[in-house]
Amino acid sequence: MPSTTHRSGFAALIGRPNVGKSTLLNQLTGEKLAIVSPKPQTTRNRILGVVSRPEGQVAFLDTPGIHQAKGQLNRYMVEVALQAAEEVDLVLFVIEASDKVEVGPGNRVILEQLQKLGKPTFLVINKIDTVAKLVLLPLIDLYRREFPFAEVIPISAKEDDGVEGLFRTVLSHMPEGEPLFPEDVLTDQAERTLVAEYVREQVLRHCHQEIPYSTAVVVDFFDESEREPLPGTPPGKLAGLIRISGSIYVERDSQKAIIIGKQGQMLKTIGTDARKAIQRLLGAHVYLSLRVRVEPRWSERPEGLKKLGYE
Repeated sequence: MPSTTHRSGFAALIGRPNVGKSTLLNQLTGEKLAIVSPKPQTTRNRILGVVSRPEGQVAFLDTPGIHQAKGQLNRYMVEVALQAAEEVDLVLFVIEASDKVEVGPGNRVILEQLQKLGKPTFLVINKIDTVAKLVLLPLIDLYRREFPFAEVIPISAKEDDGVEGLFRTVLSHMPEGEPLFPEDVLTDQAERTLVAEYVREQVLRHCHQEIPYSTAVVVDFFDESEREPLPGTPPGKLAGLIRISGSIYVERDSQKAIIIGKQGQMLKTIGTDARKAIQRLLGAHVYLSLRVRVEPRWSERPEGLKKLGYE
């Protein structure tokens, strides 16, 4: 007879910036909970994504990339990642597949932290679609000599290759227990938080140089009094109206000018693309108003981080 054992627990995704942790979280949950960008340090906070199945439930924690922490904001992000790793049942150390069979200095630092934690750990080798398969075996052997990984699982999060197998293996390592969250809970991220992140994603997409790293987004106003769909609205169609206003914070007047753009064109582009994504998220028409504010050196000051939600 099939086993009726139910398993549940927490797993943290940790690794260097840009190894695909957020893409993996989104693929595991089937929803866009974490914004994705080719720019480093896109994820700034811990993001919870819950995957529920009849046989068990895993709460995955996406974390900021672990990197050389210069400045208050960077130190905050690294602390968030390491704290998440301390609190879970299982750690998924995500690295990139590479033609270079080596443990780089950044990953070596993470391995040292994993040794201190003493948590059961998987090595997840992502982006296997970008290298020849012959490279993977030497890479696996090298990392196995460095750390006693419970499992080594090659995947491509972008191509959804091996992700289901990864989930099943993670679940098999979870302790027996009742669900940690109701079955319909997907994340602990408030809609306002997701909206702010969707706006920041468009800043990352459209702006270059130092602008994305000096930017934070805060939702100032979120009115859903007109959200209820009208009777007879077909399923799947946008219905109702949500009014949102938000502030994009930067550190200097010159950065403000860049985000606004000539005749306001850059800010309009950011707002238009963000609104489309937010409408898909909320399932309603969205009126989005954005303004740009200057908060000098916010990423370097504890009070600046606190004001903009990083605490």
